[in-house]
Amino acid sequence: MAEELVGNCLIGQSGGPTAVINASVAGVVAEALNHASIEEIYGSLNGVLGLLGEDFVDLAAESQQAIRGLRYTPGAALGTCRSKLKQAAEFERVLEVFKAHNIRYYFHIGDGDSQETASKIAELAQAQGYELRVIGIPKTIENDLPATDHCPGYGSAIKYIGTTVKELALDADALGQGDLVTLVEVMGRNSGWLAAGASLAKRRDHPNDPPHLVYLPEVPFTNEKFLDDVRRVLKRERHAVVVVGEGLVDKDGNYVSVENADAAGHTQLGGVGETLKDLVESQIGAKCRVARLGITQRAAAHLSSKTDADEAFLVGQAAVKAAIAGESGKLVTLVRGDGDTYTCETGLSALGDVIANPKRLPKEWINEDGVSLNFQFFRYATPLIQGEVTVPYDNGLPAYAKLAKESVDKTLPAYEG
Repeated sequence: MAEELVGNCLIGQSGGPTAVINASVAGVVAEALNHASIEEIYGSLNGVLGLLGEDFVDLAAESQQAIRGLRYTPGAALGTCRSKLKQAAEFERVLEVFKAHNIRYYFHIGDGDSQETASKIAELAQAQGYELRVIGIPKTIENDLPATDHCPGYGSAIKYIGTTVKELALDADALGQGDLVTLVEVMGRNSGWLAAGASLAKRRDHPNDPPHLVYLPEVPFTNEKFLDDVRRVLKRERHAVVVVGEGLVDKDGNYVSVENADAAGHTQLGGVGETLKDLVESQIGAKCRVARLGITQRAAAHLSSKTDADEAFLVGQAAVKAAIAGESGKLVTLVRGDGDTYTCETGLSALGDVIANPKRLPKEWINEDGVSLNFQFFRYATPLIQGEVTVPYDNGLPAYAKLAKESVDKTLPAYEG
């Protein structure tokens, strides 16, 4: 048993929100309240910006109703940011802030890219002899975090994508006469996990159900094959539903479509649907429409997966338990059971193992045609979309929770970095 460490805990959220990221905050708060060694429970506003600016809120002061409400509320309730700590002075400032508020437990909810921040904070604290336990909590709809079987946020995103594809297909079926193509552009950056999830819209043993074609970043894209694939579907069906990942690349590894770069230097992908629409209309002559799901994929909590939301809460709880047990510099992972019935428990992995090491969709899960997924993917993904989260409604619309965000007094001079 680890030596008891008495002090305050801090929770931060980083990167793009998901439909269930707040359930992890609820999990941390619920578990932290069970441990006397955790005296205060704080949240950092807008991720690392809050760490630098000493902008904390008192989560223990929130009503139980508000904390419970986080389990069905999308967005990032504490606020988030795309920024990363880069300069040594920034890390020094964060540790200074932690010492000023007796932060002994830090829980960082984020993707593989942002977990580097958590890892470096842990390393600096250790180097300075400041006892601090840092635990990463996984979050991303792209499902590209290694070490964990799957990532909280992914199941809800593909439940929404699969549902939307079903609905768009019914709409197209009503209009199509063998001359209509519906292009559905999904997120996912360089991995095809989200695009693959659209295939869950197919009924069992109905391979010709929409989506008829799924294009993944893992499979090099060519205009010729794409046009041949679409023509083949239109000969057989009243319409074609085609799902395309935003990060499609050609045989030379060049993106099929790029929009711009964001403030963090990340390439902003998107627009591949419009690019392929022009191709269909000019080369095939069919009517073509584009549904670009965009950030709705990560915000649609009204259609989130109960399995996903419960697991997001679970990893929050597990993070606190790990820290109390003396762990630090670790990421909480989800470990799938071996049985025929889906089960899942938590594990731990070193934070260093998940940084800059994205997990790709296994090639062996993609059929030889390059535009459909086989039973291995369905067996993997189907359990992740099970169950529905009960969302309260007010006057016909979801009544999502909102935190009061009672500020914690600042004690240090303003950061001038």
